[in-house]
Formats: sequence, structure tokens, C-alpha cells
Amino acid sequence: MELHLIDSAIVIGYLVVMIAAGSIVSSKASKNLNTYFLGGNKIPWYALSLSNAGGMFDIAGTMWLVYLAFVYGMKSAFIPWLWPFFNQIFMMIYLAVWLRRSNAMTGAEWIATRFDQASSGGKMAHMVVVLFSTISIVGFLAYGFVGIGKFAEIFLPWGWHPHAYATLITLVTAVYVVQGGLMGVVLTDIIQYVLMTVSAIIIAVIAMNKVSPEMLAAVTPDGWGQMQFGWHLGLDWSGILESVNTKIESDGWELFTIFIMMALFKGLWVSMAGPVPTQSLQRILAAKSPREAALMSGASSVIVAIPRYLMIGGLTVLALVFFSGELNEMGPDIDFELILPFAISKFIPVGLMGLLLAGMLSAHMSTTSSFLNVTPAYIVNDVYKKYFRPNASQKTYIRMSYLVSAILAIASIFVGMVIESVDSITRWIVSALWGGYAAANVLKWHWWRFNGHGYFWGMIAGLLFALLMPIFSPDTKALYAYPAILFCSLAGCIVGTLLTPAEPKALLMSFYSSVRPWGFWKPVERWVKAEDPAFTPNQNFLRDMGNVTVGIVWQLSIMAAPLALVIKNWSTLIVLLVVASVGTVILKYSWYDKLENQ
Repeated sequence: MELHLIDSAIVIGYLVVMIAAGSIVSSKASKNLNTYFLGGNKIPWYALSLSNAGGMFDIAGTMWLVYLAFVYGMKSAFIPWLWPFFNQIFMMIYLAVWLRRSNAMTGAEWIATRFDQASSGGKMAHMVVVLFSTISIVGFLAYGFVGIGKFAEIFLPWGWHPHAYATLITLVTAVYVVQGGLMGVVLTDIIQYVLMTVSAIIIAVIAMNKVSPEMLAAVTPDGWGQMQFGWHLGLDWSGILESVNTKIESDGWELFTIFIMMALFKGLWVSMAGPVPTQSLQRILAAKSPREAALMSGASSVIVAIPRYLMIGGLTVLALVFFSGELNEMGPDIDFELILPFAISKFIPVGLMGLLLAGMLSAHMSTTSSFLNVTPAYIVNDVYKKYFRPNASQKTYIRMSYLVSAILAIASIFVGMVIESVDSITRWIVSALWGGYAAANVLKWHWWRFNGHGYFWGMIAGLLFALLMPIFSPDTKALYAYPAILFCSLAGCIVGTLLTPAEPKALLMSFYSSVRPWGFWKPVERWVKAEDPAFTPNQNFLRDMGNVTVGIVWQLSIMAAPLALVIKNWSTLIVLLVVASVGTVILKYSWYDKLENQ
């Protein structure tokens, strides 16, 4: 399509403002590594929360979620448990507090507070975190690269290949990230979040004005607008859009109750492991205090869900009513990732189109900027500074960070060029990458005997099994292979731990007394109490797990409510709002009022 001059001016103006914003804070950001990567721990929690939410509101993820809503209707609100979306609830309730108490700069630096860095096991654990963070962030960047390329090809007027558009946008993002560090990322993320929220509201209002419940019912199967489900999914698209039945079959989610149970099982393990070493972890470590880290995580899960699902609901109903004919013509080769750009191109007027495109570009750039900022911290602080130039100047470290950001951007471009689709890399990230992450990172919190060797071999075993699984068993669904991946990783953890010595007593005591985790820490608790009889162990396991249960239901209701609003399912909307309100009251008394101000 050809953009109007006004829309083009808005998009170009937006890109200029983003680069300028990075320049504004460049002098403050480049003082030292702590300022560059953590903002000097002076950024307020609400600003970090808006930034974190902006980083989650990516265009590739939105394309994936629009596909889920199109195919599965209101039941699609459960499917992001695969990611899992509720990992923010675990961080909000207790993990953000535990992490922030470390005063570390990166996840790899945090590892040094748990495993002895003078031992081979500690060094191996440290390096596997650096390796995992680098690989996973390149994967996330490539996932965004694919999505923005498909999107830009439709809207930008130059007739380039999708990879060319994606490359240009990635490089522009890298410019302001390199200039401004975390301060620049947070500033631009807030601008981008406002744009995305305005865009989401515009799309939802247009959809609600153009599509009636009767129009929607005519193009969807029975049960599409309901959240309830039985053992079977119960959605039959026959006579409406035949290829959707094929897609449901290929997804392997027809036995929906079993799918939800598996997604919940996997999600609980991954969430208890804590955040993967990406932008959410960086925002937690950048918070002023453990209390602010928890508030940041809690707010993020709400402020991203409402506008994002308003946008998803609006795009979905517009596509269902007005794009089903084109999708039918595609036959078995239907490309659901075209739903989002189609809905925008057909229904957004001049002026608002430019604003919306700027908002969608910002969604991609916000995510990309967060990843481009966090990864150099691992390479520079945890490898270059630690092993090669421990006494170099702060300016040298900052320049190395610039170089690493540039290399990372280029690497993600090359990986993105060989990825087939948003859906394929989404599944790779949530199955292969996170499949090998959970066991080792759950045990590091909850088992005192767990050591650096166990961490290394658990991570390696899980990751290798997850990556090799598609080669030797290509027909096995990633979700249903997760228990095997978890078992393999857990075996590596236990064998690696029991065949090697425990971590030093002093290190374990220091970690336990400062972080105060609950779990299997009795021997260390006795040691700490022997030195400090006034020490009080963490007895909050039942309260934390109760709050997590309430929090997951609370978050689900907040996510699903905008979908119910857009499709005008008023009875479901009322139930969801009541559940969200009750959850808010419970969490106010059982979580918020008990946050420690440290």
C-alpha cells in the first residue's frame, strides 16, 4: 500500500524523536557501567514498569496473539501460559525481592553470590549463564526481526524485501540504544508505550463500531466467544474457514484440558526458576530497592495486558468479519501472520494510520532496544572485565558495550533472515530455550546442596535435549516433550551436584542470610542461627503460594477482560471484572501491605 504524506511524516518524525531521546541522556548514561546498564539504581519503579511493559508489547508477539485469538477465541487467553505470561506474578509476589537483594548488575553476576567463583563449578555456572543469555537474546531479537519485516513490507512504500525493512529498523534502534544506555531505553520505552496504548484504544474503538455481535457470530463457530472448555476444545470451523481446523490439528491442542494442564505444569516450573536473563531481570536489578522491584513487576503484568488485548481483540474481530474471504482463498497455505497488517491497512484513516504505524514500530523497537541494552552487560561486565581487562577505565568498558551492541544487532539480523515465521521461532524459544532453563534455576533457590557443577550440567543437559529433540523426534509436540526435557535437565543437576563438593559454608551462609529464600535450607539455617540467634528464617511459603494462585487468576481476568469488551460479551466481561476486583482486594492485604521496604 502507499502511505499518505501525512502518515509518512509522522513515522519519520517518530524515528527522529527516538534517536534524539537517546542523545539527550547519553552524557548521563556513559558515566560508568552501573549507570549505563542499571541507570545508577535511581530510576523510579513506575518508570521501569512502563519500560518493562513496553518491552513486552512487541509486534511479533502481537501477531502471534492475534492468530491465537482468531483461531481459539476467548479460550486463547489461556494459551500464553505456554510462555508463561504469569511468570511476572511469581516475580511480583517474591522472586523480584529475592533477586534485588543481591545488588548484582546481571544474572551472571548474581550467580557469583550463589556459587563460588574461585572453583571450577562456579566458573562453569557463570559462563553457561552468559552463553544462555546471549543465545536467548539473539533468538528473541530474530523473532522480532521476522515480525517487523512482514509488517513493514505491507506499509512502507519502497518495495523492499521484508529483511531489508527489518534491517533498517533494527539498525536505527541500535543507534539510540548505544547512545543512551538503560536511561535512553527507559525514556524511549515510555514514549513508545504511550503511542502503543493510544493505538490500541483506536483499534478497539474502530472494531467495536464496525462489528456487531451478530456479524461476529456469523463468521465464528459455536463456543468461540466463551472461555469455558471441556476435555476437547470444541471449536469446529467447518463451513466457515476449513483451514482453521487443519491449523488446530497441527497445533495439537484439541484435547484442551490436557493442553492447559501441561502448559500450567511447565509454566509453574519456568516461573519458579525466575526470569531468564533478559530485560525483565535487568529492570528488577535496576530498581531502587527490593520493594520497588516487586512493585515494578506487579504493575508490568497489568499495564501491558490491558492495551495489548484491546489491540488484539480489535484486530481479531476486524479480520474475522472482513478478511475471512481472503484467508479462505489461501487454502491450506493460510498465513495467519498477515491478519494484523491487513486489519490496520483496511480500517485506519489518514493521520491515525501514521500514529498507529509509529506505535507498531515502537512496539518492535521497544523490545529490540531492551535486548540490545541488556546483553552487552553480560559480555562486557561478566567476560571482558572479569577475565581480560579487570582494571580498564569506565570509558573503555562503555566503548566495548557500544561494540557488543552493534555486533549483537548484526548477529540477530543474520539469524532473522533464516527464520521461517514468527510462530516457528516462538515455539523454539518457549520449548527449546526455556525447556533447559527451569530445573537448574529452580534448584538454585530452594536446595542448599545444589552447586555450580550441578547448575552447569543441568543447563547443558536440558538445552541439548531440547535442541536435539526436533531432529530425532520431529513429530513430537514441544509442550508434550517438556517433561522429558525437564527430567533430563533435573538428572544433570542432581548427578553433577552429588559427584562434586558442596559450595563453601561461608558463601552459603551469606546467600541465605541476605536473600532469605524458603526451601530446603535447614543445615544452612542452623549455621546462620549459630552466629546470629536473632535471625528469622523465611516462613512465607504458604502465603507466597496462595498469593501466586490468586495472582494467576487475577492476571488472567485482566488479560481476558479487554477481549470480552471488544467482542461485546457482556456477561463474561462482568464475571472477569468481579474476579479482577476480588483478586485486587486480596492481594492488597496479603501482598502489598506486607512488602518489606528495604
